[in-house]
Amino acid sequence: MTARSPLFGRRIHVSGSIAADPAVASAEDVHHARDLVAALTRELMALGATFVLPVDDEKFRSDGQPICFDWLIWQAVHDSLARRPAGAPHPLVVAVEHHKTEDQIPAQFHKLWDDLRASDLIQIENVSHWNMASKRMEAQARFGDILLTIGGGEGVLYLANLYHDAGKPVVPLNARVTGADEGSRRLFSLGLSSAKAGQFFQPTSSNAHNWINRINFTARTALAEQMKGIVNLLEALEAPRAFAVRLLNPDHADFADVQNFFDIVVKPVVEDELGYRLVVVDGRQVYDHPRIDQEIFAKLHRSRVVFADITGARPNCFLELGYALGRPLPTMVMAKEGSATPFDIHTFAGLHWKTTGSVDERRRVFREHWDAIQTRPPLVPTEPLIS
Repeated sequence: MTARSPLFGRRIHVSGSIAADPAVASAEDVHHARDLVAALTRELMALGATFVLPVDDEKFRSDGQPICFDWLIWQAVHDSLARRPAGAPHPLVVAVEHHKTEDQIPAQFHKLWDDLRASDLIQIENVSHWNMASKRMEAQARFGDILLTIGGGEGVLYLANLYHDAGKPVVPLNARVTGADEGSRRLFSLGLSSAKAGQFFQPTSSNAHNWINRINFTARTALAEQMKGIVNLLEALEAPRAFAVRLLNPDHADFADVQNFFDIVVKPVVEDELGYRLVVVDGRQVYDHPRIDQEIFAKLHRSRVVFADITGARPNCFLELGYALGRPLPTMVMAKEGSATPFDIHTFAGLHWKTTGSVDERRRVFREHWDAIQTRPPLVPTEPLIS
């Protein structure tokens, strides 16, 4: 049986555009970039990846070249449906539209759009209550797992900041479709600095700086080789982080039970089933920051989910739990059955885990609790002054 790609089920968000001035981006460079984006989309479809895509109109520059890549990607997705591996997850595309979407879809894509929207392949997220491009980008960033940028301008930089703040990888491409100091090319230049590269993404092999240099393609690099290099990088990205808040003092009476719970229940379910990488900061890892408290909160801030066990009622655990809830991050609160805690975690739908029972049963209880609470709204929802 062929092993699944690490990109199976990961949601890719390709964002960017070409310069409106043909003197900045030649027709040859634009054709090359569009061929690369289409080839990447087809390959990602074959690997079981999913997508975030805006639904908008199609604008052209004076030489007839489309300015954006969105409908090119929609077309490649539609044409590659037969390449999806068995069991690939739904939705295939989260489609973000706005109040003018239906009137602006180009006529040549009406059938494509009607076919897809009538299926269960797409999930339409309508942000028509916001007539602001920034709010539409915020909606896109909420659903994406990986941002892949090509060309673009201020919008690409805004999206890159959104993804970075959420701890999601940003992979910039250096396609010559805008000025060298704009959008994705500006990001790429930053990534060529070893001091900055690690802020874009974390790979499981080599380091971010080496990977960015590997995709710094020249004009003589064949399209197939470029596509392969980019896919290799995407597949090398570490899984989304799940931060563990837990008792770490080996002299505490509950330490052995907490360690056993994380070893045989939490870690196998979180990593092998849910697809996250469980992060525990206990002073034995390579540090990215000079102080352990900075290390903890930087990694906590940019994790996707938090599994907070308050067995032992340690003050640092409550501090980290409060930060996670205020962030707000999807957070599962847990404690050993019978633990004395300063508050009743039942009011927050917490899991009181047992030290007895089979491994399968204990994992089932953990998994079912996570399924029940993972989409719980934040304690204090964000309410805009004007909508």
